[in-house]
Amino acid sequence: MTTKQYAVIGLGRFGTSVARRLYEAGQEVLGIDIDEERVEDASLYLTHAVIADSTEEKALTSVGIRNFDCVIVAIGDDMQASILTTMLLKELGVNKIIAKALDKLHGQVLDKIGVDLIIFPERDMGERVANQLLSPNVLNYIELSKDYNIEEIMIPSNMAEKSLRELDIRANYHLSVIAIVTEDNITVSPPPDQIIRHGDLLVVIGKREDLSDFSNLE
Repeated sequence: MTTKQYAVIGLGRFGTSVARRLYEAGQEVLGIDIDEERVEDASLYLTHAVIADSTEEKALTSVGIRNFDCVIVAIGDDMQASILTTMLLKELGVNKIIAKALDKLHGQVLDKIGVDLIIFPERDMGERVANQLLSPNVLNYIELSKDYNIEEIMIPSNMAEKSLRELDIRANYHLSVIAIVTEDNITVSPPPDQIIRHGDLLVVIGKREDLSDFSNLE
């Protein structure tokens, strides 16, 4: 994996979680927060840590913010600080900006500013919990569009010990299997004669309604 430079502005639970994951993946991570205690708490998961007010241009230029591959604005509950910080990042020519939105209005403003990716943590987590309750066999998913998902689905017991050719999931369920996950291996683009065992997971792509029907098979 190529090492990149990330800056995370706002070191609350969300920001620290993002920083930690990037740091553990071997990336260079700068953490910025106006609160000294938060910076100290998150410093274990940062390559560099700075106590600064991100709404001040001088503070951002002093850390060379425009040189980072990506900046994540994870400011907690201060919408004004989030918007001002994001505007400054755009003015300074930051290559890629990802920002946390507190609500729909906040997200609309960030979109107008030109943020590359807007995250709604509470909404997304709520949807994930609801989907898990509605489709307990779905362990993970990626939303591709309004109509299509990629989902990791625990196979129904009656499909075990059969090949993909026998199951013919594309014809019977209108879904495409893009990988099979076993205890110790991942097979991408599995061949038709691949046997599915008990405990295997299917990574499938298709329309949401078809995925829902498939994941609720007994």
